[in-house]
Amino acid sequence: MSTLKILFVLYPGVTHLDFTGPHQVLSRAPGSETIVASLGGQDIEAEGLTFTNLADLSKVDRCDVICIPGGFGTTAAMLDEAFMAQVRRLGADAKYVTSVCTGSLILAAAGFLKGKRAACHWAWRSLLEPFGAIVGEERVVRDGNTITGGGVTAGIDFGFVMLEELAGRDYAEAVQLGLEYAPDPPFHSGRPELARPEILAQVKARMASATDSRSEAALEASRRTEPA
Repeated sequence: MSTLKILFVLYPGVTHLDFTGPHQVLSRAPGSETIVASLGGQDIEAEGLTFTNLADLSKVDRCDVICIPGGFGTTAAMLDEAFMAQVRRLGADAKYVTSVCTGSLILAAAGFLKGKRAACHWAWRSLLEPFGAIVGEERVVRDGNTITGGGVTAGIDFGFVMLEELAGRDYAEAVQLGLEYAPDPPFHSGRPELARPEILAQVKARMASATDSRSEAALEASRRTEPA
């Protein structure tokens, strides 16, 4: 039986919990090899943490699961043709095409989400629409072999959904218990419909500076996915 290859694709400006949350879960999948790669094998700085000793994305021959984490770096990544070429190459033959948070924008820019339901961080969901994707508001959205997680912490939920898919529910539940994953947040403000209006307004104001550039990048990337 061949080893199951799970590939996490990193890029400058990735959000580290988008990656490390599901990585913690999926690295425990039985009979699997977890690969973390970047373009050229470059070190990746992520909000004060640096990931090093990464595989060269262009030298990864194949994978069974490709996972694209999100982060503010998606704005540049989805317009980086060399990076996107590798995402398209590896995603084309993957058994599962997956993402966390705004990583779904990269999947969309690679042409994998047209006509499919997908999750994204709540603040950026609408940017999936120019790519022909259907916005899903759930923490984890599945459409065929495409499985996407919502914003940041939803990556852990995504990880367990994938682990159940790969190894069965009993195994996934055992890992959940081993990791003591029993969310009980001190504040119930983790989604816009739960947050107090003044808190929602604060967060939207902080994100506003990135809105125009990210929207422009999404529109440009969507144009590049259209047939010539």
